[in-house]
Amino acid sequence: MEHGVSVVRGIVRGVDSDGALVEVEQGGCGRCHEDGGCGGRPLTQMFCSGPKVHRVDNTIGACVGDKVDIAVAPGSLSRTANRAYLFPLALGIGGGSLGMAIGGDLLSIAGFMLGLATAFLVLRRHGGAGTSASRPHIVSRAS
Repeated sequence: MEHGVSVVRGIVRGVDSDGALVEVEQGGCGRCHEDGGCGGRPLTQMFCSGPKVHRVDNTIGACVGDKVDIAVAPGSLSRTANRAYLFPLALGIGGGSLGMAIGGDLLSIAGFMLGLATAFLVLRRHGGAGTSASRPHIVSRAS
């Protein structure tokens, strides 16, 4: 496995043509206290209780009930967070600023909302983009 890749264990709960639904026990990538880790596990434990189910690429043909190892590429968590939070914020602020310059408070609010809606549509259409190596994927059956 390539350097920096995080591995999370889980159980396959469903399989379809798009991948697998895998239930994982821990929140985050498990590298919180390592160099390069995001430090996000305390937040995931505070706001998310119990196991979570995630859609991942099923590169090995795992079946329902299999215990598996899931690889998460280095940097993919921060790139996803940037896309999900910073992109809409930037478009919202940009739209709000443009609306304020054109016509005051009411257009500023409308511009902000239009910026958020545009970001939502762009992310909805292109949110899953990326190479298969950058998406979480099953790498092996766990022993």
